[in-house]
Amino acid sequence: MRFSKIAILLFIFAFPYPSVGQDISLFQQFNGRYDYTAIGNTMNVLENGTFVPCNILTSSSADLSLNNNQNIIAAYLYWAGSGTGDLDIEINGIAVSANRVFSDALDANRVFFAAFADVTSIIQNQGNTTYTISELDLTGVITPYCPSGTNFAGWAITVIYEDANLPLNQLNVYDGLQSVPTNLTVTLDNLNVLDNDGAKIGFVAWEGDASLAVNEQLTINGNVIGNPPLNPSNNAFNGTNSFTGASNLYNMDIDVYDIQNNINIGDTSASISLTSGQDFVMINNIITVLNSQLPDATIVVDDYILNCENRSVTLDYTVFNTNSTDPLPAGTPIAFYTDGILLDSEATENQIPINGSESNTITLSIPEIIGDGFSILIVVDDDGNGNGVVTETNEDNNTFEIDIELLIIPPVTFLPSILSCDEGFNSASFDLIDILESNIEIAIEEVTFYTSLTDLENETNEILDPQNYSNTVVPQTIYVRLDDTPCYFIYAFNLLIENCPPYIPQGFSPNNDNINDWFNIQGLYNIFEMHELKIFNRYGTLIFEGNNEKPWDGLVNRGLNNHGKLVPVGTYYYVLHFNDPNYESRMGWVYVNY
Repeated sequence: MRFSKIAILLFIFAFPYPSVGQDISLFQQFNGRYDYTAIGNTMNVLENGTFVPCNILTSSSADLSLNNNQNIIAAYLYWAGSGTGDLDIEINGIAVSANRVFSDALDANRVFFAAFADVTSIIQNQGNTTYTISELDLTGVITPYCPSGTNFAGWAITVIYEDANLPLNQLNVYDGLQSVPTNLTVTLDNLNVLDNDGAKIGFVAWEGDASLAVNEQLTINGNVIGNPPLNPSNNAFNGTNSFTGASNLYNMDIDVYDIQNNINIGDTSASISLTSGQDFVMINNIITVLNSQLPDATIVVDDYILNCENRSVTLDYTVFNTNSTDPLPAGTPIAFYTDGILLDSEATENQIPINGSESNTITLSIPEIIGDGFSILIVVDDDGNGNGVVTETNEDNNTFEIDIELLIIPPVTFLPSILSCDEGFNSASFDLIDILESNIEIAIEEVTFYTSLTDLENETNEILDPQNYSNTVVPQTIYVRLDDTPCYFIYAFNLLIENCPPYIPQGFSPNNDNINDWFNIQGLYNIFEMHELKIFNRYGTLIFEGNNEKPWDGLVNRGLNNHGKLVPVGTYYYVLHFNDPNYESRMGWVYVNY
């Protein structure tokens, strides 16, 4: 990529008039089997001058005649005249308004306008026919201009067409409104002339007078050119149309010149100079047609992929070679930048034909010094140092920029801890969905539960039955992933276990009927795992000692007698030591019956 596109550098010397003109600059470029023609007409009934009647037409016509194999690609209508402008006109009865407007001036009282409209669709639809421009009404404007012979109006249509029989050309349309009272030099840079056969340059100019021929010359690369007898080399602006041979386009010119002997194969620039020693002439349009076979690399990002909490960006991109006249070589470099930092470089893999393209993918790692929001600049034909290796038809369209915002996950939101009674071995059952719904409003189908942050990020080891979950450690942290396009939120809460007061029954019947056969203190065993249970008879004699591994089933295991025998029916007394700092020992009675 080169940063000096085909441009026009304008140098104006000894300019004696105040001017508000707009510099001629590149408007459109066409690369392919293209050429152009132009039609138009004046609204002046005679060439203006001091003794010429001060009247002007509001309509005039011209014929377009293309060959059958010449397909219209674009058509641009220019019109101009004295005053600040009539910007709404008609072409064959169809209303047309100016898309762009230009202005210039001789002095504070003599101002001029030019207007532009894209009429491609009208010309394509009507084709070869007579075109009439009407409603261009300057009748109420020109009177102050007549004494100085600067009263004029006219129009021109530039028609670009494609013809399969033509060589591959580069056709450039430049426009603006630039005065030529003395000298105007236009330099066309970055050319690559491969064949000068058929090279041409054309103009649309306003307010030229055939009767004024003081130092009026057109030079290409220092060579004076002309097209006599229609366009003498000393009277370039003389009211003619080179395409039709008309010589009565009063105060306007539609001229084209062959320049194949004035530009050489291998030239990379051309210098065009226009001079006028007396006549005030305004250039509105310049067109060059050169056999300049070059590729034109452009690039776009088709799509990109981001991952949550990841500083990599995957780009799908396409390199094009449209608006070109030569294939784009394989190995054309591509550079990827952010904030002036070169992220990576790639190159095209294949030769890309005219109007062809090549798509590829690259994953870029974004440095930590770059914030979460940034722009990636992609430049095709860039070796990573801002240097291009391919000469192109347009050196100013090699870039594409895209704004990126990394998917940064918000910090984990911790919800209140959940405390439940120990159901045994420091475990309990929890309904995780019910817990979550009691804290936030969620769509259940978008929620998954995990026991670690790593599993959540990798979406592995999901809790499959969250409505009936038993903790495995105390405390147990549960992580919740709530999907929210394009990323997700993370919630977390702790599951805590506590020993709840046990339920002590008032009796049991150890008769081996499998019903209430032992002193079943619910919420004690495997919960208060260090508890001690002592049973006394009514005389205060210790007859049983038990623990978490030995519940009381009515048998005696302490004292001098009756070891291993069932106690008689009656009331017995217990002392229960929980050995838990949160609970005091309990005493009570229990009735044993058979």
